[in-house]
Amino acid sequence: MSTIKIEKLAEHKQQFQTEKMKVPVVLHINDALLPEESTLLQLQSVASNDCCFHHIAGMADVHSKPGRKNATGTTVASEKFILPQVNDSDPACGMRLVRTNLTEDNITPEELDKLFKELVYKVPTKKYVGTYIPFRVVVDICRKGIGPLIDHLGIKTKFEKENALGGENFFTTTRHPELVNGSPQTEIDSSATVGMTNGSAPSRQDIFNIIPKLFLFFAQFRLGILGAAGNHFLDLMKVTDIEDEETAQKLGIKKGQYLFMVHCGSGILGQYTMYMYTAKKREHLSTAILMNIGRFFWSTPYRKTIDLIAKKIRESDFGKKEPLITFDGEGDDGKMYMAARNACSNFAHANRAVITHNVGETIQRVLGRDAGLELLYDMPHILVSKEEHFGKNIWVHRNGTSRAYGPSRMKEHPLFSQTGEPAFIPSSMSTEAYICVGTDHNESSFFSCNHGAGKAAKKTEDIVPESQEELRKKLKSKGVQLYNGQSKKVIEQDSSHYKRIEDVIAGAKANNIVKPIAKMQPISIIMY
Repeated sequence: MSTIKIEKLAEHKQQFQTEKMKVPVVLHINDALLPEESTLLQLQSVASNDCCFHHIAGMADVHSKPGRKNATGTTVASEKFILPQVNDSDPACGMRLVRTNLTEDNITPEELDKLFKELVYKVPTKKYVGTYIPFRVVVDICRKGIGPLIDHLGIKTKFEKENALGGENFFTTTRHPELVNGSPQTEIDSSATVGMTNGSAPSRQDIFNIIPKLFLFFAQFRLGILGAAGNHFLDLMKVTDIEDEETAQKLGIKKGQYLFMVHCGSGILGQYTMYMYTAKKREHLSTAILMNIGRFFWSTPYRKTIDLIAKKIRESDFGKKEPLITFDGEGDDGKMYMAARNACSNFAHANRAVITHNVGETIQRVLGRDAGLELLYDMPHILVSKEEHFGKNIWVHRNGTSRAYGPSRMKEHPLFSQTGEPAFIPSSMSTEAYICVGTDHNESSFFSCNHGAGKAAKKTEDIVPESQEELRKKLKSKGVQLYNGQSKKVIEQDSSHYKRIEDVIAGAKANNIVKPIAKMQPISIIMY
């Protein structure tokens, strides 16, 4: 029995606010999707900080994770402050959906099996070296975005620049403030500004000033890797149903079509960089050692700012103490943090782009055909951005939620201004996923939607695999093939551990969060 009293606002919307909390938590879910008590207490803790604005939005997949200050599946806003602890430490970790010209009518199950047996090696989950990129290209990706990578690899995926939330470059499209204010009192000279004052990308030296070169050196070898943490994956999805024919046509989606869904993040570069700025205990000894080496040999004119950030982290006992650590959105700490996030977010976009490129190259080599890969959308679900909500320009922190703007907020995009911003909601490795678009009536969640169904408080199916063998047998009975799957914890990704997608979508529709466009079924999966 929960100790927190929850008020029901509608069938699929509830809220609570205890005496400790400065703002309420609005949960966009029905009774069946309510999270565990530990998650509610975590939300209460975050909402008890004076820096929170208006309310905290909790989505259908809201749940707590070990070692995190804030629950996944939330959007937290602040009027003046950046809150590094409320977001996971993987900038722009997210998903993308890629259209293909492959359909159930022009490719056989045998060909798909042959392809995925090769993709296991070309799209690795756990590997020290992925697709090698020269150091100068790594730095140019950080400062210029996806363009240098496209030129270097000869990437043929269409709409790689246009159909991504960060666009071609997070520095020049998300309109974050520049790194320094140039005032006489600051330690940083205005000539050393990182970011843009005139829409320009930072220099290479600017990148070296905000990220240790050692981390950039590691990054040369780390693109094209899914990662072994969590449920990062490469899925082949088949469109099984169309719910909005007009919008589906505009998005290039049709029944029987195969699409690739990719879920991964910024890898070592983003993780190590954010450890410099975020109060989170180092999870591995090797991480702590390399972090200290990187800092020791790091020459930066912003040493005073870095030391002040480190002091905040130490005084918080690596995030164990209250209140939340805050960075001034207009101060040196906030501007430096956002510049580092932008650079790493560019790298996360690049990682998914490399995986997509390698998939296309493998299809050409193994099957002797061009799959006609086209990026439908690349969307982060770990995002910090300055946005207008409730009449104010505020800092919005999405932690395991995807931005889902309606057509009016996407007016600068030639296609999404007609459809709304695409959002993808997978459920589990064997159950249905949805292609959706944002609406203009979703202020309640800061125009955010859940990035998945989320783990359930109780098992949702009778059959719960207890071994990899049992998992593969269950998947096969549903027409799903798992490749790789080496981790002992992969059984925790079984559908029995996840909330029912029907309940999730019902709430999303009732709250005008998104409009479902098409339904997809997983066919082939690569996951660690």
